[in-house]
Order: sequence, then C-alpha cells, then structure tokens
Amino acid sequence: MTGAAPAKGRTLVAGVGNIFLGDDGFGVETLRRLTREDLPPTVELADVGVRGVHLAYQLLDGWDTLVLVDVTARGGEPGTLYLIDASASGERTSTEPPAPIDGHRMTPDTVLALLDTLCAGTGAAPPRRIHVVGCEPAHLDEGIGLSPQVAAAVPEAVRMVTELVRQEAAV
Repeated sequence: MTGAAPAKGRTLVAGVGNIFLGDDGFGVETLRRLTREDLPPTVELADVGVRGVHLAYQLLDGWDTLVLVDVTARGGEPGTLYLIDASASGERTSTEPPAPIDGHRMTPDTVLALLDTLCAGTGAAPPRRIHVVGCEPAHLDEGIGLSPQVAAAVPEAVRMVTELVRQEAAV
C-alpha cells in the first residue's frame, strides 16, 4: 500500500478522545461544535474518538495539514489551552522504548509515531504541518461529561481551530 503525497491545502481536523472518561471527551466535543462553523472547503472533520490506528492509516491518504484536538496534560490549570506545533518528526521521538500499541488508548504522540513508521514503510509523506490543540484536563475518571473548566474552554478551542484552518487555507 502506498500513500499519496500531501495535497496542497487539504486539512484534516481530528477530534480525539473517549467520551466515557470525563475530560478526555474534549476533542470529540470540540469537533462536534466545529461542525457548525463555516470552514474552508479544503477542511475535513473527523471524529476519531479512540480509533488512533484508523487515524494513522487515514493520514496516508495525503493531507497537507493535520490538526489534532485532544486533552493534553502539561501541568497547567484545568481548561488551559495549548497550541503545539508537532510538525517535525524528530521532535516527536522519545528515548523511552516504544510501548505496545493499544488501539483504544493511543495518545497523539503514539499516533504520530505510528504514522512515521507507516510512512517509512510505504513511502508516503506525512502532513507537512501538524498542530495539536490541547486542553489541560481536570479529571479523566469514568463518567460522561466535561468538567466545568474544560467545557468552558471548548468555545475558545473552536475559535483557535477555525482561525488555524483559515490561515492554513490561505497559505
């Protein structure tokens, strides 16, 4: 299987997370709200949920830009939003041994590492630009529903993603 070269201007926005683990549903909820926005025609939205392996293979179809939306624990206050440039695969490498792939618990880092491996094996090119819009979670316990802090961050995350994809479409 060979993947396509990145198509100029094609952007995939992927909402990642498990709605049954509290704030882990942030990416999925943000993506749901993005469906109401007027986005450029080159943007496709994908509710990936916990299907990280599916996302890695979908990225072999040739995307210029990937925007991942997910919870991102970085030690900030719950509800804090982060915009992370994950474009350089060298920045995604770890000195720790690779963990076994669990298709239902893949972090964005794991998905991107799998993508790098798949691209190396197929000759496909990863997206030229990869951004992560992350939100600091308050809790990741079993249960449906976002914490008040993370729920309050969703509209700003929608604004960030909308602005980002419009900028990417203009490049």
